[in-house]
Amino acid sequence: MRKNMSESKAARRNGRRGQLASVALILIGLVATGGAYAAFSSASATASVDLSSPAVIDEGQKLFAANCSTCHGQQAQGTANGPSLIGVGSAAVDFQVGTGRMPMQMSGPQAEQKPVQFTDEQTKALAAYVASLAPGPAIPSQSQLEDGSVSNGGELFRINCAMCHNVAGAGGALTEGKYAPELKGVAAVYVYEAMLTGPQNMPVFNDLNLTPEEKKDIISYLTYIQENPSAGGLELGSLGPVSEGLFLWVFGLGAIVALTVWITAKSN
Repeated sequence: MRKNMSESKAARRNGRRGQLASVALILIGLVATGGAYAAFSSASATASVDLSSPAVIDEGQKLFAANCSTCHGQQAQGTANGPSLIGVGSAAVDFQVGTGRMPMQMSGPQAEQKPVQFTDEQTKALAAYVASLAPGPAIPSQSQLEDGSVSNGGELFRINCAMCHNVAGAGGALTEGKYAPELKGVAAVYVYEAMLTGPQNMPVFNDLNLTPEEKKDIISYLTYIQENPSAGGLELGSLGPVSEGLFLWVFGLGAIVALTVWITAKSN
């Protein structure tokens, strides 16, 4: 009798554990499936946005009227508070809205980067609407962002970009409260769009200034220095010749003085 009761209790415990394990596995499966579906749906939706679609353009026009027309005008013709967007192309909109610089929270020397206000689909719809108003620079394809020459990109970056952004892409101060932003962690598409459209105080590097291949090379260089920090040794904060000169002045000159004192003491 006791043996039968013990076996019955053990069976119930095993049954409960089996049921809990089954529920746990089902929950894990649902979470994993849901996450994978959400990621796939998001990627698919982004990839399938057709900027020439009348429905996408119409959606972008509605978003523009509700969020952008106060500064840029109902027809994007510009006002006293914001420039005309006719002819800026989809690349400019994708950069400004995709990085959170637009809509601006307040006027200032330049638009500050902040959390993005729109989904990727909404950003693309806004870009499609503005692009429909007049021809302009287009959002680059993925093939325009990959497999460039790091060495050539480094040379081009030092010649064209380092005077503002620093040779390591650490950014730097400009005049009148303006600044060149840090380039670490910036998506390749936004780097390309910035070169193509010249936001803020940045000059426009069209395809006559820098070819698409050269833009790709610069992006490859920036990717390399992000993945391989301090490739040349001690970076000293990546502040350039100022920090390097200070280092030599303090430690180099200090070592020379100490050596001179030691030699003088030994000779006496």
